[in-house]
Amino acid sequence: MLDIEIFVQKIKKKSRLMGIDPGKKRVGIAISDENKIVATPYKTLIRNNYAELLSGIKKIIVENQIDGIVVGNPINMDGSEGSSSQSAKDLAINLSKDITKNITLWDERLSSQGAFNLSTELAVNSTKKVKKLDENSAQFILQGVLDYYHKKNT
Repeated sequence: MLDIEIFVQKIKKKSRLMGIDPGKKRVGIAISDENKIVATPYKTLIRNNYAELLSGIKKIIVENQIDGIVVGNPINMDGSEGSSSQSAKDLAINLSKDITKNITLWDERLSSQGAFNLSTELAVNSTKKVKKLDENSAQFILQGVLDYYHKKNT
């Protein structure tokens, strides 16, 4: 697992990134375009066990030629780390052992709320909002990293 500064330096200029919103049962996935400008919601994986989740992530990596992975880190509003944050860190560490890609954590405070609010602004009905919440949260996380990447490289 890499510090965000090292992550930004190691990823290829023309490459796609994957954003992950880790949940206990549902894991949201978003991917970027190869210029790293826009994050797009991709899909939600159901997390029955780690092996199944890993297989799903590996498949997405191959299909989309992913160069780096950003795992959302749900830090508490006061900056402390709770059990969800530890779980996200564990996932990132395990992925970095099992996948030879650049992996980093990104503070995802308010990503679910931001994704929900955005879908409200777009007049998406509540059923669709909840169904797409995980991948929209992953998009919110990944877009934060893409914006950070462009600030560092301009």
